[in-house]
Amino acid sequence: LLQDAHNSSVLNNHVLGAFLHSGLVAGLSRPVEIQFWHDMVLDASNATCVFWQPGAGVGSTGSWSREGCKTTHRESTVICHCDHLTYFAVLLLPSGTLTPAQLASLTYISTIGCSLSAAATLCTLLLCCFSSTPCPHPSCRQWLRDNTTRIHMHLLATLLLLNCSFLLSTLLATSTEGLCRVTAALLHISLLCALAWMAAEAFHLLLLLVKVYNVYIQHYLLKLCLFAWGLPTLAVAAVFVFKSDTYGYHTISISEDNRNATIVPSTRCWLTSLPAHYATLCYAGLILLFNTLVLGKVVMILRRIGWQKGQVRKDWVTVLGLTCLLGTTWGLAFFSFGVFLIPQLYLFTIFNSLQGLFVCLWYITVHRRSKPGSISNTSR
Repeated sequence: LLQDAHNSSVLNNHVLGAFLHSGLVAGLSRPVEIQFWHDMVLDASNATCVFWQPGAGVGSTGSWSREGCKTTHRESTVICHCDHLTYFAVLLLPSGTLTPAQLASLTYISTIGCSLSAAATLCTLLLCCFSSTPCPHPSCRQWLRDNTTRIHMHLLATLLLLNCSFLLSTLLATSTEGLCRVTAALLHISLLCALAWMAAEAFHLLLLLVKVYNVYIQHYLLKLCLFAWGLPTLAVAAVFVFKSDTYGYHTISISEDNRNATIVPSTRCWLTSLPAHYATLCYAGLILLFNTLVLGKVVMILRRIGWQKGQVRKDWVTVLGLTCLLGTTWGLAFFSFGVFLIPQLYLFTIFNSLQGLFVCLWYITVHRRSKPGSISNTSR
């Protein structure tokens, strides 16, 4: 019953029928409003309001149709406005659903990648600690170099925290609700802080290349710490205190079989609120936009230097690689729709789970190649 030829699935398997005994109701000037509640984070592009349209031919059961219905999304609610009465539901499009094999492979990739990144990040962090010795003759350039190393250390710390909290979010998904909420909040803090330190890296890189001389910002590192550590932590703490249900069990729906509409949930500790989810995406988008603009500025400057001196090609490739590693791959999150969903998930999982390892390899390469007076040395 109410199963079309495509075996489409509906939200929570809930179908609502509304009729009047007086006859068919259609073409209403003031649409009726139907609300469907849920406890999962839905992709708005893959959840849409539909009604059941009986089949016209012999042997045709019918199909779901969107005609005359509009869809709006609020927190934990899908609202349908339709100009007629019949059977209504929220259709979950197949493009937004993973198979068990796909989810299992993505889980293995993320677990292995985050474990490697956590180990590599810890080793690189220790390397930074042993190599960051104070300079007996402070100057503007040496001040910038010292802060560059410290900024790298803060970024490495956030990546280490991000990898560890991500692994914990999966392990503690079966624990008590309170512990799961704390883990989800920790994961959210580490993600926001990591993105903020990527922006700090981009800003500092721009500062090094544009104003290497004649630059001084009082309490520079302290201000960066307040921006990259303080603001995200304060925001998440406020949300956790006043609206703790923003964090909790996040359900990923996967199709059990392509021939039926059964949905098997996979749970982890993460955001459960759509507004918080979209706010995080907007925050990441602004940082990626800033990093992209800095990347363009860096390319222009390094090309000009290369044309004048003809000796810094390897150096600007190193700096460009650093800038790409510290944010560009996160832009894949904005392609999670339609035919791009599955390839995007694999690329996003591979590149970003291994980001700590990439930074480790970059740091070792640049650290070994660094020479006094070179751009690679100042970017180190």
